[in-house]
This record gives sequence, structure tokens and C-alpha cells, in this order.
Amino acid sequence: MITHIQNVIRDTVTPSWVESVPYNFGEAKAGKLKAYEWRLMASIYLPLALVSLWGEGSHQCSKTVATKLRNVLDHTMMLFSAVYLACLRTITEARLTAYHHYMKTYVEDLHKHHPHISYRPTHHMVLHLYDFLILFGPVQSWWCFPFERLIGMLQRMPNNHKLGKFNFFTVCSAYLVSCRAIGANCHNFIYSFRKT
Repeated sequence: MITHIQNVIRDTVTPSWVESVPYNFGEAKAGKLKAYEWRLMASIYLPLALVSLWGEGSHQCSKTVATKLRNVLDHTMMLFSAVYLACLRTITEARLTAYHHYMKTYVEDLHKHHPHISYRPTHHMVLHLYDFLILFGPVQSWWCFPFERLIGMLQRMPNNHKLGKFNFFTVCSAYLVSCRAIGANCHNFIYSFRKT
């Protein structure tokens, strides 16, 4: 199955603005995926791979196995559909309702299709994402990818293992780059940071 997913990643033609994910997904050499890469996997590559593996017309060893895999595919597609709706640039009442339906059904049916999986706090939190979409609008205006990028930049900065000593201007410029990416006003933060 991993080989099939790797083939789908390698063979899928995507627009030039879509970044790629590691072609060796699932192997230790590929490392851990970033949140952005997981979103690409859930919205492009995994649906293509799973539909071709378990969808209608796929060859399985028995009708029982085919039915079970089709049910797991339908359940997984509920999650992928919810991710897709949550990541759209605009929110409508219909999209909010659909997101809530898909996510609620996915969480409720989790034990039915995967009895070995236990519920996590994340399963509870995604149901509240509906409320955040109502309060704050599309997630692209408040998600944390720019801040994850900033954390990555800070982790790569040489520090000579001397804690507490850093170049203030380098940190501030990295923070401003991240803020510009989300359109936030960071001057008040930097001013208060310099006063301390």
C-alpha cells in the first residue's frame, strides 16, 4: 500500500503552485511531514491512492473484504472532505454545515471502522473547529503555518549552545516575515519585546 501511495505521489501532475511532498513517504528517510504536507496528502494524494486501491472496481480477495474496505474508504473520505472544506478561502453557511456533518460523522463512526483506535483530545477539538470557523472566518486567516515557519527558522539559527543570547534584529526580522505572511501587525509586539 505504501508503494502505491509513493507511486501516486510521484506520478500525479499538480499545478506549479502546489508544493510537493516527499516521494518516499512512509519511509524513515522521508522524515516527519509538516502540517502543510499533511494537508496536501489529505487533499490530493491520499484520496487518489485510496480510491484506486479500495474504490468501486478495485480487485479484492472477497466480496466481504471489498465491502469492508469500501466502508473504510467512505469513512476516510468524510475526514478528507472536512479538511478540504475547512481550508477553503471563503466560508458559507452550506460549507459550515457540511464541515460539521462530515466531522461529526467521522468521529462518531471511528470505533465502528477502527475499533483498536482510542479517542484523542484532537477528535474533540475538531468538532469545536466549527465554532471557530463561525467566529473567525476561514482558517487561512488564523492558522499557524507562518508561526511554524518562524519556529523552524529559529531552530536553524546558530546559537553556540549559549542560552539567552541571541541577535535581537535577526529574531525580529524573522518574526516580521512570518507576520507579513498572515497579514498581522507585529509592531506592538516588537515594541513591547524591546522594553523588557
